[in-house]
Amino acid sequence: MSVRRSGLSLAAVLAATTLSGTAMASTINQNTSWTINRSASQTYRVVAYGDSIFAGYNGGIGSVARRAAPVVEGEYAAKKWGTNVEVIRRTKSGAKADDIYNNKIVSERSYMQDARTRVVMFEMCGNDYLQARSAFTDQTGTCNYSGLQNALAACTTYMERGMQAINQYATTAKVKIISNIYYPGYDADNVLTACTDATTGQKVNKQQYFLPLLARSNWRACNLATKYGFKCADAFAEMMAADYDRNGDGQVDSAAIAYRDGETEDAYVQRISVTLRGTLRDANGHLANSSTSYDYIQSDNTHPTYTGSTISVNIFSGSGSGSAAPTYTDGQVIDGKNPDWNKFGHERMGWSLSTFDPATP
Repeated sequence: MSVRRSGLSLAAVLAATTLSGTAMASTINQNTSWTINRSASQTYRVVAYGDSIFAGYNGGIGSVARRAAPVVEGEYAAKKWGTNVEVIRRTKSGAKADDIYNNKIVSERSYMQDARTRVVMFEMCGNDYLQARSAFTDQTGTCNYSGLQNALAACTTYMERGMQAINQYATTAKVKIISNIYYPGYDADNVLTACTDATTGQKVNKQQYFLPLLARSNWRACNLATKYGFKCADAFAEMMAADYDRNGDGQVDSAAIAYRDGETEDAYVQRISVTLRGTLRDANGHLANSSTSYDYIQSDNTHPTYTGSTISVNIFSGSGSGSAAPTYTDGQVIDGKNPDWNKFGHERMGWSLSTFDPATP
């Protein structure tokens, strides 16, 4: 199996906004249905709402990664339950949080209202921050931080509304999950802005400003999850630090930066952006151990890498579907992990989501 790292086509540049560079206003539906077929008598459903991350965006509009995080999660669920699992992805690449809430979670609620639904998950906010970051990067003169702060406020609002809506509509779901967001372009942001801070008169290091903002967003995602009975898949922790103890503090780095239930927002932000900042790494070089690294981010420096084939998506309807046996045999899944669980961004995210699957459907 190989990693797909497609370059961006002209169509994708026009259609997608989830890029590290200049953000655009266009969006595109990329909806898929994929059934993990174990030749079982019963089929249950996993429903995922979100933007290009859950869509499995791979640089174009004619296909998406089959093994994006929701399908990876669905395959683990199918093994655990001994059933077929239909993975429904209702996603819009380039969409901001309000768009995902209004036009996916609410407008397309019928997908989670199906009586077969057992898991519902969502992610959002990436495009809010990417677009705000692009606008901030383009600033000259005195820095104006309002766009970034407004993105945080909007993200907080619609994460909460998303949970409220899913609790209302997904009445047969045994597990509901929000995934927080990793930091694409972490190394690239370690540069100064063209604008200057009004107080210091100095240029601003983008990473220095963005990291605490993203930490606040991720804390709020997981804190809201506790409030509304959701689980929180910590994509930031899974992707942004090594899977061994690099700084000698007795903790595996990726575990050390994970969200802790009961910790205050300010304490979490301090831990992530100050105390353990030295352990953070760009996800392009995720360290599995001291001698092995894996690339979790595609060549656009934004979207997770994946393994395997793609699902064709009709460019007019924005939809695609298919079915196949599980990629990995039951014997290959050991202690809840397939052989590639930590080698690709989508595999890592999907495994993290799967840790919340109920023992039975």
